[in-house]
Amino acid sequence: FQDGEVDADELQTCLTQSGFTGSYAPFSLDTCRIMISMLDKDYSGKMGFSEFKELFTALNGWKQNFTTFDRDRSGTIERLEMTQAINAMGYHVSPRVLDVMMKRYSREGRIYFDDYVACCVKLRALTDNFRRRDILQHGRVSFQYDDVSFLQEQTRQTQEVELQVKIY
Repeated sequence: FQDGEVDADELQTCLTQSGFTGSYAPFSLDTCRIMISMLDKDYSGKMGFSEFKELFTALNGWKQNFTTFDRDRSGTIERLEMTQAINAMGYHVSPRVLDVMMKRYSREGRIYFDDYVACCVKLRALTDNFRRRDILQHGRVSFQYDDVSFLQEQTRQTQEVELQVKIY
């Protein structure tokens, strides 16, 4: 924090020491990198205080949502609960996209909080990118070759899995 910005290691330490995850396992370093990439506008690999506040607000919402749909208090959510949690956040994904998400983020059909947050970050980033390009708000976007190249590079940098998200 000495430079006024937080990198992935510092974010992991901060969230762990604050007890944010409660009874859930601490966030992995990969998830912390993904969280930073969501708000890292200058691609420095760090976030400032205002970005940290924005992240913390999002994290609180995701935690509340996860807790709501983890009805059996197992610390995990299954496919049906994941569908309900995603819908409650305003996302409507196809069964095919949900299959991809479950394959990517679940372990033995269960999604742990850390993986849930990683999924939420990626859903938000993909949706934000889509909405920025959907100027007429018709649910369709056109991409120039440079846009596709940029998105591929951005995907590689943040280790994102390509998901086709249909926004209703």
